[in-house]
Amino acid sequence: MTSGFIQGKDGLPQIVKDPAATLDYQLDWADWLGADTISASVWTLAAPTGGLAAAAPSFTGKIARVWLSGGTSGQTVRVTNQITSALGRIDERSFNVRLVER
Repeated sequence: MTSGFIQGKDGLPQIVKDPAATLDYQLDWADWLGADTISASVWTLAAPTGGLAAAAPSFTGKIARVWLSGGTSGQTVRVTNQITSALGRIDERSFNVRLVER
């Protein structure tokens, strides 16, 4: 997982984002994939999204990326990345985005 994440109260990684920021986030799947690579990647936001929007998903090798923008201060939104590997394995990882005015 990319740097900047902390352990949330629910055990999931969490990152703080200002509602006015548009930033890219990534998950590094290298440990799980081993010699395999990502062949498909889908990002989803759990409802309610708190106004958070996901755009421009991409992946290369073992890294999956997404751009997150917007959101309402005070909301926390779960973001999930599901990948399919070149060998056909499917798994997902989630993290929370806590929206805070900075």
